[in-house]
Amino acid sequence: MLPTGDIDLLEDTWAREVPHAQFTRLRREDPVHWHEVPGRHDGFYAVTRHADVKAVSRDPELWSTELGSFMIRDQSPESLETLRLVLLGMDAPRHSRYRSLVSAGFTPRVVRRLAARIQERAVALVERAVTPGRDMDFVAEIAAWLPIQTICEMVGVPEGDERLIFDWSNRMAGGQDPELSAGKHDSDLAAAEIYAYCDALAAERRAHPREDILSTLVHAEVDGDRLTQDEINMFFVLLCVAGNETTRNLLSATLLALVDYPAARAELAAAPGDELLWTSATEEFLRWGGSIHNFRRTATRDTVLRGQPIAAGQKVVTYYTSANRDEEVFADPFAFDIRRTPNDHVTFGGGGPHFCLGAGLARTQIKALVRELLRRHPDFGLAGEVRRLRSDFINGVKYLPVRFG
Repeated sequence: MLPTGDIDLLEDTWAREVPHAQFTRLRREDPVHWHEVPGRHDGFYAVTRHADVKAVSRDPELWSTELGSFMIRDQSPESLETLRLVLLGMDAPRHSRYRSLVSAGFTPRVVRRLAARIQERAVALVERAVTPGRDMDFVAEIAAWLPIQTICEMVGVPEGDERLIFDWSNRMAGGQDPELSAGKHDSDLAAAEIYAYCDALAAERRAHPREDILSTLVHAEVDGDRLTQDEINMFFVLLCVAGNETTRNLLSATLLALVDYPAARAELAAAPGDELLWTSATEEFLRWGGSIHNFRRTATRDTVLRGQPIAAGQKVVTYYTSANRDEEVFADPFAFDIRRTPNDHVTFGGGGPHFCLGAGLARTQIKALVRELLRRHPDFGLAGEVRRLRSDFINGVKYLPVRFG
């Protein structure tokens, strides 16, 4: 077992870099590693191998989300009750029933119907935002807008209010980063503001339902009971924040990869119509820069994971970032290979009930925007220092200065 002090997977580390060297060492020497949390009497087991991430993800009866939330740090009783209203924070059978309410909005048929709108938005966004020779922040001017526009349309946010959702989700997701949020109080305030916004929007949908997810939630029943306003609000928050933050950060990570690997960029730019290449490249984009670091579970009973005894009530944290570089699964895992096949990444989760609902939507958006950028502006590079998000949950880039040729 590695000395605890040699490994640090908490938020300050991620603000500096993705800790690939630490993960490589953990996979090799201590794949189920006890990680202390400074200033607290608890800790967690960091699970870093691909097979173990999948095993934990696919056994929700043994590894509970609801028992202690999906966040590394333990929550107050009040916060835990709130998180249990979020789809991510539920176990079966509640999770199964609630997921079915919103899953109809993310089927392949729905995504195919949205694809034309996504393509139109990608074209308009690149035309409007990119001026050759001008320095720009890729995050704020490009990466943020395609996902926020798409998810807001699906949920039912009126056109023109996207910037409100963008601001609230930044403050909530950036609660560990002082540049984006003034701390937990500011994150809670942002949540209160988006709650109030949802209250008003839900009242309008009760009177005048439309073909959007919010209307579905307002009029849905679970086991004969209508959803409470708190339940509706938490669904709304999850869809708006998750649908925005995750794809935005995937787009930013992809652009960084294409800056670092100009040969891959040139190959893609030269083949905009090669669907097989773009499909495999999109999967590599996802493996390379997954937007969620990890997902925490709590053991419901005494068990053993890869030879490590784990007691009931102890935490395990599955690290997708590490699993996506596992040498046992990926040949030359630190090579950015746009033709990699197969590509069994776990960017959308390791399977099981919490597999990402928006996986198809994210793939469609990433492929559309990156292809449009390379079709029009294949030459680009960094124009300053990249700043990463201080978060031990979201793999975020908050500032990405670039210049397109």
